[in-house]
Order: sequence, then C-alpha cells, then structure tokens
Amino acid sequence: MKKTGIVFAMALLCAGVVSAQKVTWKSSVQNDYWRTEKGAKWSDVPTTDNVVKISDKKMQPIDGLGGTFNELGWDALCYLSDDKKQEVIYNLFSPEEANFNYCRMPIGASDFGLNFYSLNDVADDFQMINFNIHRDRYILIPYIKAAQKIRPDLKMWASPWSPPAWMKTNNHYASEPYEHGENLNGLQPEKRQDLNTTGFRMERGYLEAYALYFVKFVRAYAEQGINIELVNMQNEPCSPTKYGSCPWRPQDMAHFIGKYLGPKFEKENIETEIYFGTINRDNPEFTRTALNDPDAAKYIKGVGFQWDGKWAVPHINKEYPHIKLMHTEAECGNGSNDWGAAENTWWQISHYMRNGVRVFTYWNMVLDREGISPWGWKQNALISVDTVAKTVTYNPEFYLMKHLCHYVMPGAYRLETPYDNEEVLAFVNPDGKTTILVANRSNEARSLSLEVAGRYLNLIVKAKSFNTINF
Repeated sequence: MKKTGIVFAMALLCAGVVSAQKVTWKSSVQNDYWRTEKGAKWSDVPTTDNVVKISDKKMQPIDGLGGTFNELGWDALCYLSDDKKQEVIYNLFSPEEANFNYCRMPIGASDFGLNFYSLNDVADDFQMINFNIHRDRYILIPYIKAAQKIRPDLKMWASPWSPPAWMKTNNHYASEPYEHGENLNGLQPEKRQDLNTTGFRMERGYLEAYALYFVKFVRAYAEQGINIELVNMQNEPCSPTKYGSCPWRPQDMAHFIGKYLGPKFEKENIETEIYFGTINRDNPEFTRTALNDPDAAKYIKGVGFQWDGKWAVPHINKEYPHIKLMHTEAECGNGSNDWGAAENTWWQISHYMRNGVRVFTYWNMVLDREGISPWGWKQNALISVDTVAKTVTYNPEFYLMKHLCHYVMPGAYRLETPYDNEEVLAFVNPDGKTTILVANRSNEARSLSLEVAGRYLNLIVKAKSFNTINF
C-alpha cells in the first residue's frame, strides 16, 4: 500500500475509534453543579461555525492539581463533627470527587496562619539546634495526614512567607506596619521594608543557617511520612506586607540559591527540587535575573508564579523551555465566594495552562464562613464552614476545581488548542482518555463543535456554565 493510502487508512481507523467512544459530560451552572448532561454525539460534520480543533499535539505534562493547607482551614474543620470533617476531606481528595493530588503548605506561618511563627524562633541559632515542627504536629500535619488517608499518593510542595524574624533586617515577620487604631502587628513604622530591597540579612552565617533550615524542614516532614516534592524559595518576594513576608532582590535570591541552598541540598542528598518563586512580579526580567545566573541556574528546576506574575509566564515559557513552570496561588476573590469569582479563577486556569504550567494550586481550600485573615483581609475558599451552625457550604470555585481535577490525572499532557481561545482546554491522560474543559461565560447558550481526529462532537453549552467532557 502506498504511503498516502496508509495515512488515509489510519485516519479512517482513528475516526472510527473516536466515533465508538462513550462520552461523559458534566456541567455546572450557578446553584446546579456537576450534572450529567446528555446529547454529546459524534458526527461527520459540525453543526455550527463555532468549531474548536483539539489537536493531538502534546504540550506540557501535568504534574498535579490541588489547593493549600493553612492553619485557619484546619481550625475551621475542627468545629465540625468527625463525620462532617471526614466528608469534607473526602470530597476534596477522593478520586471519586474533586481528586486533589498536589498541594501546597507553608514553611512556618502563612497569612492564613493563626499568628506569626517559624520553625526556629531562637535568635542566632546558626546551627539550628532549636529547630522543630512541634506546632505543626497539632495543626498542619493532622490536616495533611487526614488528606493522606484518602489520597496516600498526595504530593506536597512548600514555601516560606517569612524566614525566622531574627534572620531579617528588621527583626520582625512583617515588612510593613499594620496600624488600624493601634499597631496590630507590632512592627514599628521606622522598620518598614521597601519593595526592591532585600529584607534578609545577606551575611554568610545567616545564609548558611537558612539553607540548613530548609534541609531540616524537608527531613522533619519526611519523618512524618510527608515528602516535600519541591520548595519555592520565598512567597511573593515582591510584596512587603503587613503579614509574614520578606522582600528580596532577584540577584540576592539567585545568590542564596546558587551559593547556599543548592549546594546544601546537594551535599545533604536532598532530592526536593528548588524553584525560583513564588514570583508575583509582572516584569519577566525579575525571573530572568536568576535563570541567567550560572550558579543559581544549576539548581533551579522551575519557577512558580502567582498574582501579577501571570503576565511574566508567557515570556518565561517561551524563553526557557527547559524550565518547569507552576501556578502557585489562585487570586483570593475578596471573600465573595460567588459565580463571578469562579469565572475569574477559570480565566487564571486557562491563562496559566495555555502558557505552560504543570501545576495549578488553588489558595485556601477551607475557611470559616467569614474567611477573614488575622490582619483583616476577607478571602475566598472552596469550602466555607459555619462554625456556629456547624454546617458546610461548597462554593462555586469548589465545583470549578472539580471540573479541572476530577478527570485530569497526574502525568496527563495538555493538548494543543487555539491559543486565542480562553474557553477551551484539552488534556490526554496516561490511560489514553481525553478530557476537554469548556467554559461559557456569556449570558446565552452557545452551540459548539469540538473537532477531534476528523470527527465532531456537537454540543449546546448552557449559559454561564463550566463543562467537562471525557471520552
């Protein structure tokens, strides 16, 4: 048979295989979530001009998807009965439900921790004799272990919001005062740390001690049966904040990674990967500074981006194709917990995925109904707990994340779709099944034809809906 005949025969075979595949279609609209839809049928022709081609070209692999463990989340869950608490954890982590498989945790206090702390608050303990995770044993570790019971293969990554206060130039966890009638975070105005400066003490003893701090953290958690896959070196180094934070200049981050953290991990045989992140600067030059530093580049396996960092991702993805990219924190929604917040998070998912990220990390998985941080910022959560009535509400973003995570498995590849189409994402899983996500953020239903291997899946997509198609 001639080559053209072989190609034609293969095309017919692929079309036949596609046509025979059973299609599962789940949709969500406001107040009616995760419904099974009917009517998705294969055809030889599209029924609309709105055709989106799903290529078989594999783009980036997907390492995992999930959310963030914070102290206030576990605190809210502890108001519930054991059965209710277990139900929430099951719905987040079970492969039968939201299927979260790759999650974040803080190293020390986050902005949704109960208060300031680190894993060694003894000043000038350069040998880390007093390093410990005693507090975490009562809050973060039980939260993570509850998830591990449902998801034994759960992967974790971590980042500090602040080094121990004694390692900072202002001797405080915060970088800006918080004055609201009274000084609520204890930082004097004179000790404010400015953007584009480095708040860490760039002296050899402190740099060596901080590298050791990371080593001890990874090992202490490994002893608890929690393997840390990677660390992003600093949460939001471009934001001096009223909560735990530490501004860093990129050349100082590169210096720490290249001269201290990387060599220390290498010497101690720590397999945890080092990422340059979590970057919240829109200017890609901030990230280039580290990736172009020969000492740091040897150790930087990836870069994590969040918030304004989203605008740098397309540039870094194109310029450094060997670097792994990840999304590290969904934007908080200011506590609205509504459909509009879910649509905004969809845009983030679409933008980051179309620009090469391998991990997408939602922010707070669980908060109490108020969702207010210790410094007064109300934020969204996937799940809200009424600590008085002891009831649970699954917010629209929970179902959006379920649309992403339920069928897309670790080891999947994103499939190429038209880059300028923000409403469609496609993935092929390790078992060969294809998952297509479709959003319709308009106020009217839309006809859509998905072209796959020369065949068409014709759909009428509801207004204001999220959809997952699996076959």
